[in-house]
Amino acid sequence: MDECLLGLIMLSTLLAGTSGVDETHVFISSGEDVRLPCNKALCECKLTTWNYNRFSHLAAVELIGLGLKKDTENLERLSLGSDCSLNIRNVTKEECGVYTCRLFLNDKQLGTDVRVYLHVLYVSSSSSSSQTISAGLSVTLSCQLYSNAGVTCDDLVRSEGIELFWVNQAGVKLTRSDSRYQISSSSDHCISNLTTTLLNEDHNREWKCNITQRNQVKTSATYTLKSSAGTEVSRTVVRVILIIVEFAVFAAPTVILLQIICSRRAGRKDSQHSEEIMINTIYGKNLLYK
Repeated sequence: MDECLLGLIMLSTLLAGTSGVDETHVFISSGEDVRLPCNKALCECKLTTWNYNRFSHLAAVELIGLGLKKDTENLERLSLGSDCSLNIRNVTKEECGVYTCRLFLNDKQLGTDVRVYLHVLYVSSSSSSSQTISAGLSVTLSCQLYSNAGVTCDDLVRSEGIELFWVNQAGVKLTRSDSRYQISSSSDHCISNLTTTLLNEDHNREWKCNITQRNQVKTSATYTLKSSAGTEVSRTVVRVILIIVEFAVFAAPTVILLQIICSRRAGRKDSQHSEEIMINTIYGKNLLYK
């Protein structure tokens, strides 16, 4: 028998009767790639099964079964790492929940579950994503932590020491004492709202929301607002460029025509000057002979 499998069987025997699960919390921003660790010294990923629960009252969905992908809908976004971790590309807020890693050998589970809680941070705006905002108008940005699977933000605040907050461009935490920003939070600490009146210099500015776990930044979510002032500036630049191009296109023939006329006139003057020289020369010779 393979030494690695023998080691796993021995480990399973030692852990037989041991209760509890190994739990890990992972925080990620929507749209990023995430790695969910199995936290086991695995030598055979074909023994690995990954299950997913979004809501605690629903049955688990098998994503990976004995090393093979089972979720055909997200087939391209899921993969197993060399350490049997579960990798998800371009994660969405709907994929928050609990992911469970288990080892099976001959239909028998080896050891205990490894449970990974995936929390996804997402920022949205009170305005439509396709709508530009004028300077001077008020806008509200909402930063929300999606968890589900029976885990609330209150639980996370107490057990994991998490905090959700906005920072300025220098990375300094925004507070309610700043008169330009109105910051409010939901009762369960899952949502932080930032309301502000936009300035012209806010065009294309990146607004950032952080989440910390025991004072360590775990991930950030950003949102970029486009104001109509910036759009008008861009349109003005485009209009100026178009005017210059049109002027160049229509002016070029005129310049060429003027060059031709001037060249012809210069040619005529040179011709007339030559004729005058010849006449004067002939006339001068005639005077000598007389």
